[in-house]
Amino acid sequence: MDSAAWGEKVAKHSRVFKPAGPGPFPVALILHGCGGKTPFLEDYARVAVQSGWAAVVVDSLKPRGMSTLDAKLFVCTGVALHGLKRAADIFAMLTWLETQGWADPHRVFLAGWSHGGWTIMDSYAVGRSAARGTTLVDADPAKLRARVKGTLLVYPYAGYGSLTASRGWGEGAPPVWSVLAGKDQVVGWKAPAKALDRLVADGLSVDRVLHADATHAFDDNRANDPRARYRPDLFEAVQGYFAEALGRCL
Repeated sequence: MDSAAWGEKVAKHSRVFKPAGPGPFPVALILHGCGGKTPFLEDYARVAVQSGWAAVVVDSLKPRGMSTLDAKLFVCTGVALHGLKRAADIFAMLTWLETQGWADPHRVFLAGWSHGGWTIMDSYAVGRSAARGTTLVDADPAKLRARVKGTLLVYPYAGYGSLTASRGWGEGAPPVWSVLAGKDQVVGWKAPAKALDRLVADGLSVDRVLHADATHAFDDNRANDPRARYRPDLFEAVQGYFAEALGRCL
């Protein structure tokens, strides 16, 4: 499938948030974790709107005919939809934004939580092999590098199968803002830190926040993992951090 067709399919199941007025607005693409869209991401979308950005909470499950149960059984266990395959959604949405009069397709910010962070990282690390890796025939790494002005990675998965620590992102990659959790029971903090170290070594601008006593999904009050501990104070802090990053990228 090509980017235009897949972008239309993904957009159909995604939710758009826009500031008042006709635009065009810079756009934040928000990518959910392995379990699918949950309401807390819409709060982040509203932060983007308050910062002058439109936001799209991208649904990567419904376009593939996957339910939340499928996500728990197959995506969260690593059986299906690895970050590299899901990166097709990013390339496709960049093309879809070109057709939206309210959007400035040349000013995009990528924000990903957990599996969504993995997706963002692999979209850069795959480099010139993007079309083969995503199976999206016209996935264009040059468009990704030219249009994305910043990224936010919140407790991103960076373990086995993730490409960033071994490959880096190459030239032309955007600044990175990142949030890690010191008591992360799902992805840990060491593997994400190693991936970020690689980006720093390659000369990228990387800002890091480590919440030492936070678990995975600390900002999701409906997290499906019983080990997660919701922290409204840290949720508020990360919203502020996101707003700061968006402001820096305007």
